This record gives sequence, C-alpha cells and structure tokens, in this order.
Amino acid sequence: MNRSILAICASSLLLVGCNDPEMDKRIADLEGRVEALEARPASPGGAKAASPEQEQEAANLLKAATEAAEAMDIETAKAKLEELKSKHGATRAARAAQRLESELAVIGKPEAELDVEKWFQGSAADVEGGKATLYVFWEVWCPHCKREVPKLSETYNKFKPQGLSMVGLTKQTRDVTDDQVTAFVSEQHVSYPIAKENGDSLSQHYGVRGIPAAAMVKDGKVVWRGHPARLTDEMISKWLGS
Repeated sequence: MNRSILAICASSLLLVGCNDPEMDKRIADLEGRVEALEARPASPGGAKAASPEQEQEAANLLKAATEAAEAMDIETAKAKLEELKSKHGATRAARAAQRLESELAVIGKPEAELDVEKWFQGSAADVEGGKATLYVFWEVWCPHCKREVPKLSETYNKFKPQGLSMVGLTKQTRDVTDDQVTAFVSEQHVSYPIAKENGDSLSQHYGVRGIPAAAMVKDGKVVWRGHPARLTDEMISKWLGS
C-alpha cells in the first residue's frame, strides 16, 4: 500500500471513527505508517524533482567531466561522473551523462578482431599495420553521419602518410541496400575503407549506442571513444607521435 492510499484511509477513518477507542488506535497506526513512508528517501522511479541549484551543480560536474575527457584526462573525467551520480543522481545532467560514462568505460579495452561481412571499399590490409586505427560507426540514413563521414576523408588523407588507419563500419540497418552504400561513398568521395559489420559484435565491443560514433585504437588498446566531430588534429598527432 503506497503513502497516498494510506493517507486517504486515515482521513476516511477520521470521518467515521469519532469517539471510538479502537478506531482511534487504527487511525494512529495508519498515521504512523504514513509518516514513516514520507521519511524514506524517494526511489529512482518516484524521485522528487531536483532543485534548480542541484541541476546547476550537476550540469557543472557534467561539463567538467566532458572537458576532462576531451583533454584525455580520463581519471578526472570518471571521478567527476562518479561525483555527479552520487550527489545528483536524480538530475537531468545525470541522465545525460550516461553516454559519456559508457564511452569512458570502453577506454583501455583490447582491440577487437576486424569482423566484417563485406567490403565496399578497401580491404583489411588497408586497415592493418598503422600506428593508430580509427573505427567509425555510421549508417546511410543518419543525418549526422551524412555530415561527418565525408568530413573524415580530409582527416584520413592528411594523416594516412603519418600512419593513421581508418575504417567506416555500417550494419545497413533499416533495409539499406548495397547500392545505397556504394552510391553514398562514391558521391561523397569517401576516401577511406568502408565495410559492412558482421552482425554487431564490433558495435557492442566499442560501446556504440548512437551514431555516428568513433573509437581510436593504438598499440592494441582503445585510447579514445566518442563522437567523430570531437576529434582534433592535435589529438590525432599525439596518438601518431608526430
């Protein structure tokens, strides 16, 4: 029985139980149970809305965590997220932080075997042997992918001579055909290898929840995971040691 029903019952008994010792005892018992319920911390499903001050503090922590992650200070980023969850778990910022948390959880994982069903452009040989490898997850129907996937060609062309490998991986969801993928790659002049992922093992391994997404691997381990638009030339140069 929840606190609202108990309160209603207590009120009803007050209306019908005047001058009845037994009824007075039942009312006192119900009122005590209502008070006990109200004193409990709210559960996540029924949590009270956070105050504006709490929302602001949570937003500041999320911003600090994001900035630390972008600066490759992973330990600080994780610490800020942990503080956000422990102090302000019921805020909008805490919910928004879930994606960043999942991205940070991937860092340090070993590189997955390149399991692809087919190649639209390039081959496994074009991906292997680089100083660092960027895995890009995308789909033809995704508006943000249509913007970011072609832009990454410039990054690939610039850093390939310095040892950057790159592969774009699609699962061809929503009934996307081979012809649609081929046409997009051709029309947008995508220069790096493009393949169809075999199932979703690579997406799962690299913690992909939304697209576009990217993961950078160096020396056999994930060193960065995030939205490809957040990549900078400075970050890539650092990974390539140039």
